Amino acid sequence: MEAFKRARQLIRDFKGDRYLFGFGVLEQIGQLAQPLGRRCVLVRDTFPGSDRYVERLLKSLQSAGIEVARVVAGARPNTPREDVLRLAEAFRQVEPDLLVSFGGGSTIDATKAAEVLHTLGGDLEEYFGTGLVTAKLRREGKHLAPHLAIQTAASSAAHLTKYSNVTDLSTGQKKLIVDDAIVPERAAFDYEVTLEAPWDLTADGALDGVSHSLEVLYGAVGKPYYARMEEIAERTFQLVFQWLPKLWTDRQDRTAREALALATDLGGYAIMLGGTNGAHLTSFSLIDILSHGRACILMNPYYTVFYSPAIQDPLRLVARQLVENRLAPTSIERLRGRDLSEAVGEGLRELERRVQLPVRLADVPGFHQGHIDRALRAAKNPQLRMKLENMPVPLTPEMVDEYMGPVLEAAKTGDFRLIKNVPLTS
Repeated sequence: MEAFKRARQLIRDFKGDRYLFGFGVLEQIGQLAQPLGRRCVLVRDTFPGSDRYVERLLKSLQSAGIEVARVVAGARPNTPREDVLRLAEAFRQVEPDLLVSFGGGSTIDATKAAEVLHTLGGDLEEYFGTGLVTAKLRREGKHLAPHLAIQTAASSAAHLTKYSNVTDLSTGQKKLIVDDAIVPERAAFDYEVTLEAPWDLTADGALDGVSHSLEVLYGAVGKPYYARMEEIAERTFQLVFQWLPKLWTDRQDRTAREALALATDLGGYAIMLGGTNGAHLTSFSLIDILSHGRACILMNPYYTVFYSPAIQDPLRLVARQLVENRLAPTSIERLRGRDLSEAVGEGLRELERRVQLPVRLADVPGFHQGHIDRALRAAKNPQLRMKLENMPVPLTPEMVDEYMGPVLEAAKTGDFRLIKNVPLTS
């Protein structure tokens, strides 16, 4: 269980005593929240069994002397803009000095974005991009209300990070606020809440965690944090590659549930060191046909091949973990160059097959060519520029059609041969 031990230590290194995690920590929430404020709004998800957890949460907050001024419903999947506006209005009506969110990534992201609107006003469009919230807070001499984020799903690690994804349902496009100002001051994750999570949510969350660590690892080559990122990624892959398939047969396996919770938190650590890139960028245009984690893991094999010339060291790390977990043959470790990237891509597709997920866009119900067109347009949007810049092989908007277009066509058909590599300059 060395992977578990080291994963816990990495998370403690990351968050220290600002983060409670493990089985049975819900009763300690009041103590964790006490230094942050005295009058809160609780934003909560509703799912089978959630009421009993919320009762325990309310009792813990009240025993710590924290008034729960209002309980508000959380967000729908993918954090629709309308839900953010609704929460911002609730915050204006109550004017709490503390926000507590209890839910998955969509509800936590909605709470982050809603507090930005509550404090700074304006339109959400003003804040999509990097560092725009902090800049306006400084100009206006304001600060956001403290936020205690309580995660209920092993997935996005929204409770630990500086990201808020918000979706415009009218266009089907997701956009991103990236800002240190929206990192929750404190966080908690009681793994007990995940024991009854449905398979779809379980698989989606775990594969989002893999995608976080994989994409940041690819982009970390040559960066000061590469060695730390290697360790984070290796532990993420160990935990998910081994334990996710076991949950397919036993959904109540507590060890497997802990493994996925630790792995997805490590994914959160990863995206606080570096940024995700191509697969996440494309996933933002697939929200009407694929849940987030599935979209990311479906796209990552194809971006792996595209990045091949720049990521040979990361590929060898991924290959070792694929071999150890019988997702790829031992011969993969002798490969180099594009051959290695295609073999790693195939190993990632094998993971998808093991948990009954599609490996190409053509097999996804509802997919059509318009999704590719939308993804290419989104890649040229200045508000999503950070995803292009985070790529191990950075693209400019002018290069998107020539190079990203074939990646998306390969993802549609499953044919790696369609992918063109950008010539590397010395």
